[in-house]
Formats: sequence, C-alpha cells, structure tokens
Amino acid sequence: MTEYLRAEDESRALELLHSRGLTDGLPVVIPTVDRVARLVLATGLDADVLLGEMGPGNGAATIEKVAIAACMAGCLPDHMPVVLAAVQAVLQPDFDLTEMQSTTHCTAPLIIVNGPARHTCGPIASGFGALGPGHRANASIGRALRLCMLNIGGARPGESDMALLGHPGKFTYCLAEDEENSPLPPMHQDLGYLPDDSVVTIIGAEAPHSVIYSGDADDPEDAHKLLQVLAIGLANMGTNNAVLTGGGAVVVLNPEHAGIFVRAGMTRSDILQGLWQATHYPKEQLAYFAPAFAKRFHGQEYRCFDRPEDILVLMAGGSGLYSMVMPSWCAGANRNRYVSQTIVTDQFCELPELGADA
Repeated sequence: MTEYLRAEDESRALELLHSRGLTDGLPVVIPTVDRVARLVLATGLDADVLLGEMGPGNGAATIEKVAIAACMAGCLPDHMPVVLAAVQAVLQPDFDLTEMQSTTHCTAPLIIVNGPARHTCGPIASGFGALGPGHRANASIGRALRLCMLNIGGARPGESDMALLGHPGKFTYCLAEDEENSPLPPMHQDLGYLPDDSVVTIIGAEAPHSVIYSGDADDPEDAHKLLQVLAIGLANMGTNNAVLTGGGAVVVLNPEHAGIFVRAGMTRSDILQGLWQATHYPKEQLAYFAPAFAKRFHGQEYRCFDRPEDILVLMAGGSGLYSMVMPSWCAGANRNRYVSQTIVTDQFCELPELGADA
C-alpha cells in the first residue's frame, strides 16, 4: 500500500524526503500524485502490476513504485521503457541483486543500451562524455534504477548496503553503444538479439578505469599491444577479476582503439578471445599477493575469466588516447554475470505535452 506524505510546499517536501532517507543525497523531483500518475500512464500498465521483489529488503517493485523513483530521478515519460527494462534486468535471479546490494565491494549496476530505444527513449548519449554530466536521459535513467534499489530494495549505506566506499556510479551509471559509428556489429546482436531489438545489458561494475594507448598503424603489433594494456586494466592484481576470478567485466573502446582492432582484421569474438588469453596468469603471481586464493587452482596457470564471452566489449565515447574498462565483483551465486532484458516500447502510451503550469 502506498504511503502518502504531505508538506506545505515543494521545499518542505524535499526536506521531508531527505530526512526520511528516501533520496540519494541529491535534490529530487517531488513525486506528486499527478506526476507519478503521468509516468504510470506512459507505461500502458496498471499501477499495481508487480515486476518482482527487490532485495535485500524484498520490497515489491510495482509499476507505481518504479514510477515514483523515476519521477524523483527526473525521468520523462519517454524514459520509462528503459527504466522498466533495467528494473526487470536486475530482478533476474542471475543478477544476484540482493548479494550485490549487500557486498563490501563498490559494485554498481552499469546500464548499457542498444537498439532503437537509444533514440526513441532518450536520446541516450553514446559519444563524448557519455558517462559524465550533461546528458539528461543517461543521468535520469541510471538514477531511477538507483532510487529503486534504495527505496524498494532497501539498500541503506552502512546498514544493508555495505560498500566500504562506493563510487560515483552508485548515483547513476548509464550509456548507449555508439552503433552508428562503430566498426563492430552492435553488441546486442552478438549477444543473440535482432538488429531492431532494443536491449538493456546490466552488469555490476566498478567505476571506469582509464586505459591509455597511443596507436601506431605502422606497428604490426599494434592490436596485440592494445589487447595487453586493456587486459592489465581489466584484471590487474588489485582487481577482484584477478583474485576471485570467474566473473564478468566491460571494455568500452573509443573509436580510435576500435579502429586498431578492425584494421588488424579482428572481430568482436577475436577481441574477446585475445582479452581472455591475455588474462591467463601464472599461479605464482596470484600466490604472491593472495596465497589463500591461489590454493584453489592447480597447475602453473589460472584464468581470470571462465569464458571469453564473460567480457562485454562495446564502442562509445570520443576518439583519442583513452578507452575505459570496468572490472567487476566476481561473487554471488552467479559470479556477477551480466544480464540482458528486451526493452518493450509498443505498449507505452504517447502523452500530450504538459502546460507550462503543470
């Protein structure tokens, strides 16, 4: 049952929400009955439709509660298909949401958007600064998921969310793949979806780690060297990927770095295979830093990732020296694997423009 709060004006309403621990620490849009109803209406679904239970508090993720979080985050009606798909994704058992919310690791759900929804539900930025400020859809959609995790899932810092420090992606963490400019097929196609499908793919990830590489088209080892530096970022001895192993991770190539691989005749599958091979390490290296973890492995070599396909590779951002890698948590029953969810747009209602005084 929805609890209604009352305040004399929006300023007092904001302070009431802050005092009750219902915000992420930043100012929010006050979720008035009319504003929330507008977002619910945009979904084409009834307010009490249940998407699932959200851990660790096992709160009921209804359409109305998700709409409340989306309103607070600043979402427009157009953003709702992606917000709902993101919530459905993290509610999949394979995502291990309860465990991820409760770990001491800094993990946060990274939302990657593919397909036509990048434009029809946004626009969701994929170019310069896509993970930074200035992009309303990216910021609002990622923030809506976080507010769901706080207020429906009940993850409170130091109480049920035990991340020792966290990272800024725990406010919002969302981008699209730059499909139009990428020399690689869209990521969702290589995950088994159709080109015209809209898909969110979500993985619990650390903050982006910058990887610098200056390409040289005359160097026959150019692509190999780039693989090596990306692998160092993904699974160096300070990451869970190198110590706990068996999880997933993300590589966001900038256009220049994507071009290096394509010039070498490499497909996404080749890139994944190369990264996987480059993160096979000598057991003695792990034993030096973490002997208790090294005891799990037999032989002289161990693998940071079980399969090449456990690594996600996409192209986004501006062109230049820097790509980004996102190591992950590698724990939980499913080892922090990524999950994907189709974005459903045909059931959503087109709403008339609000008046200036609405």
